[in-house]
Amino acid sequence: MSAVGVAYKYAVNSFSSPFFISRLRPRPFLPSFLLPFLSYPRRNFSSTTTLAAMPNTAHPKNKSGSGKKKEVKKETGLGLSFKKDDNFGEWYSEVVVNAEMIEYYDISGCYILRPWTMAIWEVMQEFFDAEIKKMKVKNCYFPLFVSPGVLQKEKDHIEGFAPEVAWVTKSGQSDLEVPIAIRPTSETVMYPYYSKWIRGHRDLPLRLNQWCNVVRWEFSNPTPFIRSREFLWQEGHTAFATQAEADAEVLEILELYRQIYEEFLAVPVIKGKKSELEKFAGGYYTTSVEAFIPNTGRGIQGATSHCLGQNFAEMFEITFENEKGEKAMVWQNSWAYSTRTIGVMVMTHGDDKGLVLPPKVAATQIIVVPVPFKDADTKAIFDACTSTVKILSEAGLRVETDLRDNYSPGWKYSHWEMKGVPLRIEIGPKDMANNQVRAVRRDSLAKKDIPMSNLVDQVKELLDAIQHSLYDRAKEKRDACICVVRTWEEFVEALSQKKLIFAPWCDEEEVEKEVKARTKGDMGAAKTLCTPFDQPEMEEGTICFASGKPAKKWTYWGRSY
Repeated sequence: MSAVGVAYKYAVNSFSSPFFISRLRPRPFLPSFLLPFLSYPRRNFSSTTTLAAMPNTAHPKNKSGSGKKKEVKKETGLGLSFKKDDNFGEWYSEVVVNAEMIEYYDISGCYILRPWTMAIWEVMQEFFDAEIKKMKVKNCYFPLFVSPGVLQKEKDHIEGFAPEVAWVTKSGQSDLEVPIAIRPTSETVMYPYYSKWIRGHRDLPLRLNQWCNVVRWEFSNPTPFIRSREFLWQEGHTAFATQAEADAEVLEILELYRQIYEEFLAVPVIKGKKSELEKFAGGYYTTSVEAFIPNTGRGIQGATSHCLGQNFAEMFEITFENEKGEKAMVWQNSWAYSTRTIGVMVMTHGDDKGLVLPPKVAATQIIVVPVPFKDADTKAIFDACTSTVKILSEAGLRVETDLRDNYSPGWKYSHWEMKGVPLRIEIGPKDMANNQVRAVRRDSLAKKDIPMSNLVDQVKELLDAIQHSLYDRAKEKRDACICVVRTWEEFVEALSQKKLIFAPWCDEEEVEKEVKARTKGDMGAAKTLCTPFDQPEMEEGTICFASGKPAKKWTYWGRSY
């Protein structure tokens, strides 16, 4: 059977805001014919992190009176070439590769998600899937392909996605009679069948969700997790008899997204409503959770929950007979979060040693490392590590041990710090003699000796402390970037300082367009991020910072990804 050739025809992306996360360099040892297509980072072996690998003592800071000399410090070769504060884009690119989260693929903008990433995605998926099932949402799966007629049925919707749509135009060497689109989202894929399945009020609500991939042929600086041409997500599509039911679900789902970010990923977010200019194309209104990256001074849309109103119902003739025997149109919602969540987490918590993972989502919450002396009973130490793993695993914790004998303890410390494991447990001869282990936190590098008799309880307490500390630190940094302004001059100054700007606004679309036009530059234009649900009191006489007209609401502004 002949292979099927797929060609993509696409339009240039219309985004004007640059991403400022630079592309990576090819590794020099790749075959020459691949170099034009691949952009891999070089692992830097000249700029290394110096760590102590001291087999003559269980812990570097402990001094034994044995008179044995400590081994000379060795360079591990695992350090990052770039610092987070100096070159954020290159730092991010190095971290996601060196921490074994992604690998670059030979099609630009596509990435291999490695097991370290998929484990994080599966933790979030398990939580969210269970929660929406409590809401009587059922999982399904619709095809990847969309016919042109269906895709173009909702004019505003397709205009919003047209620059990103990829098209299949060939089968083998033959041109297809009718090109087939690859879904950028699934409203137009699913709703013709909602029209078929919904007949009367007893068919409502219809609440479906699918876990799938979508393709958006981005050309504006594709970036791992943040903006890629193919990504994983869940998308929920629901239909109700009344607006009140739809409105209630929008907020219920948005709260689940807040929990994913704040309670699992330890990333603070703001819940709010998008402006008319920024809402979902073809929707009635859009709500979102918005994060902020202090290092770049950019907001980032974390997840969205849309009320589609009756617009799609009208286009696709999704009607039902109500209890009075009257024909009515349904109210619809759509909502989604994607693997972008993982990129936001990396940007928020990572440091100059690499990835920093919140314990709730880490594939491995604890790594146990043996630290033998030169003449120590290595087998006994290895057995103690294995026993510790067994105890913690039986307590429901995700734990591994690194018993590789061709790497020093110092190398292992650096390796697991790069991968962001929240807690390291070290076991050496002195620990065994004292019936204890030494625990080292990834977030703060603080050390604590824990007696084996209280191992499980104290380890769980440490993991909880790390989870909360990561959130508190991230929130403190985010809040320090919030700047309240009331005039255009203050707005421009805050924008130049990479602030998350909170300003009174008249809520007029033309004014928002004017702000975008006036701030457009090499760094990208400013726009509304969201109007938070938690609104401060609007004092009488407050005017819009941009137009001077009476202000109607307080809104977050800034540059964004």
